[in-house]
Amino acid sequence: MEVEIVCQDDPKADYIARWTVPVHATGARQNTYGKSPELLDWLQKNVTRFDGVVINSIWTYPSVAAHKAAKGKVPYVVFTHGMLDPYFKRKYPVKHLKKYLYWPVQYPVLRDAERVMFTSPLERDLAPQSFWPHNWTPFVVPYGTGEPAFEPEKQSAAFYEMLPALRGRRYMLFLSRIHTKKGCDLLVQAFARVAKGQPDIDLVVAGPDQEGLVSNLQQMTRDLGIESRVHWPGMLIGDAKYGAMRNSEAFILPSHQENFGVVVAESLACGRPVLISNQVNIWPEIEEEAVGLVAPDTLEGTEELLRKWLAMPAAQQQEMAAKALPVFRRRYSMTSCATAIKGLFESFGKK
Repeated sequence: MEVEIVCQDDPKADYIARWTVPVHATGARQNTYGKSPELLDWLQKNVTRFDGVVINSIWTYPSVAAHKAAKGKVPYVVFTHGMLDPYFKRKYPVKHLKKYLYWPVQYPVLRDAERVMFTSPLERDLAPQSFWPHNWTPFVVPYGTGEPAFEPEKQSAAFYEMLPALRGRRYMLFLSRIHTKKGCDLLVQAFARVAKGQPDIDLVVAGPDQEGLVSNLQQMTRDLGIESRVHWPGMLIGDAKYGAMRNSEAFILPSHQENFGVVVAESLACGRPVLISNQVNIWPEIEEEAVGLVAPDTLEGTEELLRKWLAMPAAQQQEMAAKALPVFRRRYSMTSCATAIKGLFESFGKK
């Protein structure tokens, strides 16, 4: 397949040239909505060169522009990426009302799509609860990420260079945005409850601090007497990221909402079991495949995840870890996603 990307990034940005497929960066994003005559003009002039269009994300102008350019000319599909999850309706009612006012503009993009793409059956089933009307054709696509290079020594060295105090220590790993939605406060409190009885294990909380939460969370560790047991390396990328995953006991994500959770798939790709809340929408598959543990997104549920894992016999932990990579390859490899999308467009045919 030949793939091209059109986006609203700065065409002069260094990273644009590093992509291995053509990227048409139109710039001109003046606000969060991103209305751009330049983007619409490019789409209208070029859309018929393609057999189909994949729209990523909703609630901003690019999806509206792509709908306007593609409708009646080439088939298109839309990835909502969790943005129709009713969690946001409950958590942010005022913002939800504003989105409802915008729904007459956004809804036709979904209604007229050949398929609205969801990354799990649970995400598909939850989406109609957020807005009305909600008449679209859903499709659950295999989703995930690329498999990281198997370079454990190099990756481990990169991680331990950042956190040398963890050499020889067991640790649980949280790696995601440090955000209210992710349940970081629950994790710190739950770890404090189990830490005294488990003196040989630490907690790593890695990721960008998007809401300025780290200082409060660090104060929480001091108040709870676990300051020396919780480590804050910031955002981990590349070898350091995969080193952190490969050397962890298990990955933990007590999130309040995840339409998929790519980092969960990445952990499986590194051979590590995952401990997740039942608000991570792939939890039924994780439970079915026995590559992790699932509990509610509460303090008690997060504590349950930690205690169950730490009480599990080593042989059972190793058995769960041994299943992780095969499950990733079968369910969450990006190759499966690409194959599914290719098959969809072949079934549509060019209009």
